[in-house]
Amino acid sequence: MRVLLGAHMSIAGGVHTAVERGNRIGCTTMQMFVKNNNQWHGKPLTDSEISTYKDLLSKSSIDPVVVHDTYLINLCAKNKRILRKSRAALKDELDRCELLGVPYLNFHPGAHVGQGENDGIKIIVESLNIVHEQTKGYRVKSVIETTAGQGTSVGYRFEQIKSIIDAVEQKERMAVCVDTCHVFAAGYDIATEEGYEKTFDAFDTLIGLENLAAFHVNDSKRPLGSRIDRHEHIGKGKIGLAGFGFLMNDARFASVPKILETDKGPEMLEDIENMNVLKGLVRPAK
Repeated sequence: MRVLLGAHMSIAGGVHTAVERGNRIGCTTMQMFVKNNNQWHGKPLTDSEISTYKDLLSKSSIDPVVVHDTYLINLCAKNKRILRKSRAALKDELDRCELLGVPYLNFHPGAHVGQGENDGIKIIVESLNIVHEQTKGYRVKSVIETTAGQGTSVGYRFEQIKSIIDAVEQKERMAVCVDTCHVFAAGYDIATEEGYEKTFDAFDTLIGLENLAAFHVNDSKRPLGSRIDRHEHIGKGKIGLAGFGFLMNDARFASVPKILETDKGPEMLEDIENMNVLKGLVRPAK
């Protein structure tokens, strides 16, 4: 069985270089940015950049690609200027994904900054509805990432994500990415078999497993329920190898991309090691 496993790849030198880097370490899926992740605006993608990226991708074993939005975006920002810029930036990212043929744009729901979670959710929904209206007919899906609940971040409970999706007008545009570190830090005990099963039973009941587009596979430096987002290498954190073993052998998720977001050097040796650890957890088919 083909394991959809990869990591977040740098686009230094152009978006096509992410494909080159992913190929180099044997990714079968990957994540990347489509512009500088610490800037509101980026240079438009040229026809040459788009064609080079698509050509390299078509010759690779990488499929699908997930894009992560810029960290500056806050879809429920209290500051109106930041909110306007966030909505414009999300629209720009969807534009770029559509040009590249990327199926998934992963985004953090946002931080309510004192407005309260319910109002935060309402503003996130409003933001998504506005941006989706501006991008009618796009194939790229807007993928909500589960959060650890650090600070005033929304999206650390499945109920909150359900509330967002239920209220979005173009529901077919929505999907979810489960970050293993984040859900564990938020209080979902995926490190034990019983907790793992309860977690995904709850996800299925509230959101639906059919709406799960991707996993971010990260161990957690901090303990269960800490509400602190700190990624650790696979098996070296508080989730441990057993928790990732449950995930890697769950037939329901065999075709769901699993993407690393752990620290690494320029040679990406850490990604290679983490992927080998995860592959080593897969039990032979009976």
